[in-house]
Order: sequence, then structure tokens, then C-alpha cells
Amino acid sequence: MNELNLVNFSSQQDLLTDLNRHWNDGRGFAVATLNLDHIVKMRESDMFRAAYQDQTHIVADGNPVVWLSRLAGRPVDLVPGSELIAPLSALAAEQAVPVALLGSTQDTLDLAAERLEHAHPGLQVVARIAPPLGYDPDGPTAVSDLKQVAASGARLCFLALGAPKQERLAVLGRTHAPECGFVSIGAGLDFVAGSQTRAPRWVRKLALEWVWRLLSNPTRLAARYGRCILIMPGLTMAALRGRFQG
Repeated sequence: MNELNLVNFSSQQDLLTDLNRHWNDGRGFAVATLNLDHIVKMRESDMFRAAYQDQTHIVADGNPVVWLSRLAGRPVDLVPGSELIAPLSALAAEQAVPVALLGSTQDTLDLAAERLEHAHPGLQVVARIAPPLGYDPDGPTAVSDLKQVAASGARLCFLALGAPKQERLAVLGRTHAPECGFVSIGAGLDFVAGSQTRAPRWVRKLALEWVWRLLSNPTRLAARYGRCILIMPGLTMAALRGRFQG
């Protein structure tokens, strides 16, 4: 299976339009943002691969995925998860869609909620759930948290747990909070709250955010990026095959 084909929405605008349609129809959704690290994890875990295949909406988060998709003849835009928070919050405020935050720490959630509500007048953050260490996205605590999300009336939930936990929880959420949409955003709420600093815009425009991250935490990220680099030749060949096979 070519994991690049999992991307089913090519732009942020197309994604937002369809998510709004889901809200209007009373349907939930699960949004994942594909990058090379996720592809590595899918190849190592059947459970993560299955969770990805159960997402309703997948966009390209990472320049290599964008470049490889274009090489395959399937052009897509770069849509990082952290950059979905602001437009989705604006849309939720406009459509009177209550929002839940799940992940990170309580302090981060409280500050992120305050800043989002200030930036988007009318936005209602109705639940802020900070999971304990060792959180099992398939366990009873996760089910309880999702039931709390459903009881709060939230119809949009930002999941800030990191992969693969957030994607697995999103799938479970479709069962226990079926009218809520779940969006996996990684460290996005930490960026909103200011507890983590994202690479400057000029670094991102040069497609060097991965270098910024690596230099900020080489011990944790060197092996991860090494595994990502190792799968690039195979993905490139798969993209070329896809292009020439139409």
C-alpha cells in the first residue's frame, strides 16, 4: 500500500468546507495530518495503520509528503495540524459549534482556551481534559473522557496527544461521541498557549522546520528523523510508479 494515497483532501479550504458540511448534517469526523513519521509508525504498527484508515479526513502535514504527492501526479497543499486550530476555531465561532480540548496539561489547556476565546469572539470552549501520564487511548479512562466530551455538547474536539495516541482516540471518539469532530493537532495547543515555540515563519517557508526541531531536541528527534530519511527512496519510487501508471 502506498501511504501517500491516504491523503483525501488536497487543501485547507476543501477540508474546512467539508467539515462544515458534516456539522450541518450532524455528523462527526476524524481528521489526521499525514507526515513521514506517521508513515514510519504505520509500517511498525498494524494498530496505527488501522486507525489511520478509519480517519474520515486526511491532509498532508510535512513538505516531503507534499513533494512526493506532487511527484505522483496528485498535487496537495501543506496543511499542518497546528495551522488548523485558528481557522477551525473561527469557523466554530461563526457556526456556534462548542469546542473541547483534550491533551497536554491543565495549565496549557486553560491558557489555550482563554487565548482562543479571545481571538475568536463567540467561541465556546466547553471542556478541557488533561489526561494523566501513561494515557491509554483504548482504555476505560479514554472512554470516560470521550463520554465527557459528548456530555459537554462539544462538536469539535482538538486532540493534543501526539501520534499514535491522538489518531487512535479519534477513532474511538466516533463511537462514544459520534456527533463530535476530532482533529489531531500534536503540539498545537502548546503553540497557542506559548508553552512551546514553533519555528519562525521564515524557517517554515524554507521548508526547514524539521532542522529547527532537530536542533531544539537532538536526543529525542535524531533517530526519528533518521528513520524518516530511510523510507524516502522507497516512497519516491512508489510516487514515480503511481505517476507513470496514471
